[in-house]
Amino acid sequence: MNNTGNTILALLTGAAIGAGLGILYAPDKGSKTRRRIREEADKARDKFDHQLKEAASNLNESVTKAKAGFESRLEETLSSASYKADDILVAMEEKLEELRKKNAKLQKGEKSSIA
Repeated sequence: MNNTGNTILALLTGAAIGAGLGILYAPDKGSKTRRRIREEADKARDKFDHQLKEAASNLNESVTKAKAGFESRLEETLSSASYKADDILVAMEEKLEELRKKNAKLQKGEKSSIA
């Protein structure tokens, strides 16, 4: 959990404890006090559930964005590598053709000097 989540949890816990203590010291009958404690606990649980769902949603959104960014950068890198590989292959083919021409000239020269 991040700092914001810890802070929210601490605030909710403190509010629930404070509400519980306040109700316990209130001059009401036991049944009313128990009902109020239950209601306050339900409210605190609902708030906590809401905050938890919101935090999970934010985390999911962050993960989705990070994944999309990673996939985009990976695609760019692979595309760039593909272009570089194509450039290397073209350069190698050109050199190979040059070597073939030189080899052909050398072979002609050898044949004419033998004859």
